[in-house]
Amino acid sequence: MAVAYHHSALKELKEQQSRFAPRERLLEQINRAENLLAEIEEEKRYPYEYLLYRITGFRTELASAQVLDGAGVRSDLRLLVEDLSAAVGQSVDQAAEPVLTVEEASRRYNVSTRTITRWRGQGLVARWFLIGGRPKVGFLESSLTRFVEAHKEQVDRGSKFQRLSDEEREEIIRRARRMALVGQAGLIEIARRIARKLNRSTETVRMTLKTYDLENPDRAIFKNSTAPLDEVTKAKIYRLYNHGRGVSAENLASQFGRTRSSIYRVLNEMRAVRLLEVKLEFMSHPTFDDADAREKILGPMPDSPDGKPLRRTKAPKGLPPYLTSLYEVPLLAREQEAHLFRKMNYLRFLANQLRESIEPAKARTADLDEVERLQDEALSVKNQIISANLRLVVSIAKRHVGPSNDFFHLVSDGNMSLIRAVEKFDYARGNKFSTYASWAIMKNFARTIPEENYRRDRFVTGHEEMFEAAADNRTDEHEYENAQKRNQDAVKRMLGQLDDRERLIIISRYGIDGASEKTLEQLGKELGITKERVRQVESKAQEKLRKIACEEKLDLPMF
Repeated sequence: MAVAYHHSALKELKEQQSRFAPRERLLEQINRAENLLAEIEEEKRYPYEYLLYRITGFRTELASAQVLDGAGVRSDLRLLVEDLSAAVGQSVDQAAEPVLTVEEASRRYNVSTRTITRWRGQGLVARWFLIGGRPKVGFLESSLTRFVEAHKEQVDRGSKFQRLSDEEREEIIRRARRMALVGQAGLIEIARRIARKLNRSTETVRMTLKTYDLENPDRAIFKNSTAPLDEVTKAKIYRLYNHGRGVSAENLASQFGRTRSSIYRVLNEMRAVRLLEVKLEFMSHPTFDDADAREKILGPMPDSPDGKPLRRTKAPKGLPPYLTSLYEVPLLAREQEAHLFRKMNYLRFLANQLRESIEPAKARTADLDEVERLQDEALSVKNQIISANLRLVVSIAKRHVGPSNDFFHLVSDGNMSLIRAVEKFDYARGNKFSTYASWAIMKNFARTIPEENYRRDRFVTGHEEMFEAAADNRTDEHEYENAQKRNQDAVKRMLGQLDDRERLIIISRYGIDGASEKTLEQLGKELGITKERVRQVESKAQEKLRKIACEEKLDLPMF
């Protein structure tokens, strides 16, 4: 299915994880994304940082104002699972449970393959697998079971619907849609006319059309709606057109009683709203306001000051292929690094300037295309910077591997810290990015690595030998352990000020003191309440903890 991401933040996450995350972590993230999908409610909104943590396990200290609508998140998570699974290239033999192809699923539930495709648009999670040596769409048995249990009536209707051949059903729907558009007849009269033409009973045709309208409310043939388009309807039109269900502007115009030009205006308006919802951050620079500087800033990367070609370093022995490939990317000279950071931020500056001139109700396609082009080009430059610095993550992660510290988990978390560091690095100060990135990675490891395996150490960074010595100016190992102990005591003291239910929910949601992390749904079943009520209690408890932490001047990023 040719589906577009609803939220650019999740699209960027997909691109970065599929390029930079180790294979083992990608498999884990695919499962986490599908589990998260089961909890997302369309009418709610979700902070991006929460979604990022649930998918990657990475908890950033950097605040974000991005809040994404649930309907778009559901669509994006399904697409994220598909795209990440395509990047992994897992064979069906390696899957942890049986995998069914589209054809096998259609036979099991006695529906057409087209119905299975519709189910994907309605919530069925698909993945890409290597089947017979070729990539094909497949479904985990648990994913199919979960969808069928949640849509029993729809599946039963689809099974009964299959009594007609695909060709007969399509012919009935095509005739009915044409007759409904040009005439004044209703469902019964149209069903009667079609039944005579096709030598079918009126009831069979009527039920066929009724079932189709029930399964496809947004494309219903007999829909009585002449009300003005509200925001919900506009969002629905945008989803239908933009999320791969093959609905043309002409079809949407007939379904919603509008002209094609008005549908295109709605699509542009909603597209503009989506673009403007995403916070676009950049590091400004005085040269950005100089029109004469544009050509130089956006020009090709300068050569190395010594005139030598970009230098590749030899990969250490014993690394798996994924990590060995990182050393094929040349290291950047200081001037080249500054050029890329300036270019990335300048592209975002240009995109932001254009965004500020856009009024959603009057948005032009050309302007929206240009904003997306600038943002995509900025992302490409960002990925170039990340690729040139990934070996820094490997170097630091190797120093922290221990009995309870999986190397690939460390690399994955370090990659996320690196990506965030690229966003926050102020290149105009003239410092080396590797020094700043090393600090960010080490700071994250200090939070996530069990204290008994943590080593206070000097770390190295740089471009001549890949790393130049840089001191770690934080506390020594003894002071660090004391600080950790104080933080643990503070957390226990804070939790003691919550009631029993609040404390249980916080401990279970964050996995405190070795407790296994639980979903809202799992906690709801355990406590005998709805998952929405669990969410409300959790939010209230978090507010209490933040207030206590603020009063006691505690630095506890998990709260």
